[in-house]
Amino acid sequence: MAEKRTAAKPEPKLSTSVSSFAAEDPGDWGHLIRQVESLERSGFDRIVVSDHVVFGEHLEEYGRPEVGGQAGGKQPTGPDGHWLEPLTTLSVLAGRTQRIRLGTNILIAALRRPVVLAKSAATLDVLSGGRLDLGVGVGWQREEYEAAGLSFENRGKTLDETLRICQELWRNTPARHESDTLSFERIHMMPKPLQPGGVPIWVSGTVNPRSARRLAEFGSGWIPWGDAAADPAKGIPGMREAVAEAGGDLDRLEVVGTLRRKRNQGGELDISATMAQVPDLVSLGVTDFRFQVSVPDSPAEADDALIPIVQGFRDAVGRR
Repeated sequence: MAEKRTAAKPEPKLSTSVSSFAAEDPGDWGHLIRQVESLERSGFDRIVVSDHVVFGEHLEEYGRPEVGGQAGGKQPTGPDGHWLEPLTTLSVLAGRTQRIRLGTNILIAALRRPVVLAKSAATLDVLSGGRLDLGVGVGWQREEYEAAGLSFENRGKTLDETLRICQELWRNTPARHESDTLSFERIHMMPKPLQPGGVPIWVSGTVNPRSARRLAEFGSGWIPWGDAAADPAKGIPGMREAVAEAGGDLDRLEVVGTLRRKRNQGGELDISATMAQVPDLVSLGVTDFRFQVSVPDSPAEADDALIPIVQGFRDAVGRR
């Protein structure tokens, strides 16, 4: 089993996803950079971006939980939507920010050659000052694996080996790895990530033995999926029990939870009612509060919209 990361009890953080994709060509992506600059300035703790490398033409598969999608799910673009590569995108955003954490939600890590992913992630972690989080999952799209010359049926095994090699290269010099599909020894890779133990890995998945074992072995955090995301009061205790059975360290386990928007009678965001959900989610074990916001393009308007949200969250968790 991979080396365990040790850390103090995680402090609750406020995060949001930003759209590094568009249904049609937006012309330029300056709006994305301005959004993230505003989110950092207002005090958000983390932003995450999505991943698709290529698309087939059977996007309805995303609505099938049995292949990794979610019931009723629908992709936000067609097959010719414009999707930016996430690590490249986060590299640009790292150069325009100083504090906010930069994550993937989720990176289909098995599509990347392990040593190249390890190098890319370590480089980004170093250049960002240790701000990278890798949220990973197996994905749902067969064509994406086939276009990469990989087996869709073996995607879970491929992801495990990818993560195992990344952590070996991040933690050990020289590094070695041996399996039926890929072996090496006395391999050197520098620089290492700045974060002790390597870039934190957040595992996406439903409550099942495979996800629990993956989380116990590799994960710093869990990104609930499907029913577990819809019902955290059931999903989080279930996953904690499964991770404990798999030998994981529950004291260090971080968990993503959705902070659902509450509105007043006029249909506007009710910050107090929204943040009233926070204590119960903290008690369940949520540490990363994912709240979707619309960020105005004007910096002044963005500050007016975002700063009260951040302050409301900090009040709810007792942060200054």
